[in-house]
Amino acid sequence: QLQASGGGFVQAGGSLRLSCAATGNFFSFNTMGWYRRAPGKERELVAIVSSGGISNLSDSVKGRFTIAGDMAKGTVYLQMNSLKPEDTAVYYCRATWGQWGETWGQGTQVTVSS
Repeated sequence: QLQASGGGFVQAGGSLRLSCAATGNFFSFNTMGWYRRAPGKERELVAIVSSGGISNLSDSVKGRFTIAGDMAKGTVYLQMNSLKPEDTAVYYCRATWGQWGETWGQGTQVTVSS
């Protein structure tokens, strides 16, 4: 199970840091990442990091967000700087293992005011 935290309300230009941690017994993850769903939109990938340390971020957040994770510890963080109103969404963390295994955390709301 993944536990996400760190969402909140911030003004445009501000920063937030999301955290996600696996609880209980878990496999060593292949990837951990963050997704978001804005009102009226489909869920989209924000950032992902692999067990090899390779990270990818969506074009919309490059230069503003960074992701860091420890697959063995089951933790992943998303540092969000220079937040924009369009970053407002529910953010979800996700972890994968093996060929098909995956688990999602509960969402955490991020609201950015203009």
